[in-house]
Amino acid sequence: MSLIDHLAGGITTTCLCWALVRRDGVVLGFTDHDRDLTFDGVAFRAGTGLTARALEQTTGLSVDNTEAVGALSDAAVTEADLRAGRYDGAEVRCWLVNWAAPDARMLRFRGHLGEVAHGAGGFRAELRGLAEALNRPTGRVIQAGCDAALGDARCGFDLGSAGYGGTFTLEAVQGAVLVPGEVAGFEPGWFERGTCLVLDGAGAGLRGWVKSDRLAGASRVVELWQEFGAAVASGDRVQLVAGCDKRAETCRSKFDNFANFRGFPDVPGEDWLAASPQRSVG
Repeated sequence: MSLIDHLAGGITTTCLCWALVRRDGVVLGFTDHDRDLTFDGVAFRAGTGLTARALEQTTGLSVDNTEAVGALSDAAVTEADLRAGRYDGAEVRCWLVNWAAPDARMLRFRGHLGEVAHGAGGFRAELRGLAEALNRPTGRVIQAGCDAALGDARCGFDLGSAGYGGTFTLEAVQGAVLVPGEVAGFEPGWFERGTCLVLDGAGAGLRGWVKSDRLAGASRVVELWQEFGAAVASGDRVQLVAGCDKRAETCRSKFDNFANFRGFPDVPGEDWLAASPQRSVG
């Protein structure tokens, strides 16, 4: 029996099931039913305290939105994971399910998590629908610097190329300042504007962006724009990837990728009109 036929019968046995896919690949399932359910290879756990407000859905391009509210627990969503940002931007799917026959179900919502707030043993997460992407400004800006992200489809550079990154063991950590050991073959500043991915330890899977990369005596010092949301300690391994400052010369000399440069290096600057003043003719 389909879910539509079940709903038309008058007496229903339905519940909501939620699947969250974090950016680090972890999949979590929740249900407001009083027992666990399983389908599509995901175990939807009961007793997690997760509930949701009524879905607001429209036929236009406005954003479908709702909120998910739940309790923090070691068995489900932990405060440490929320603080570390592991749920930021997580993909969300919600089904209306006949718990007596889980094959009878209907996808009610698909989107991702927006703003997440937590405190006093609970959390509240904003859910944003797929239509939100249609409200974002798009298009290109005529500017001297490249507007592509290093390694994306428009850039075309392979970040896995030899000589552009590596895996290093941290010798010391102080907030957002990291001291990786045995960084040889990379000139100072090589990783500035690049990324730092934590490979193991409490912060495994977290990614940071490099603010500066310099030598301090015999040590290499890498400073991030923001410290990780989880405890990263000496002995943990990180993967550092080269950064790009979006200049044409950097694209040519550092990455040998000028054919894919997406900026306009010869565009006049803002002071161009004042650089060569000319008296107007009356």
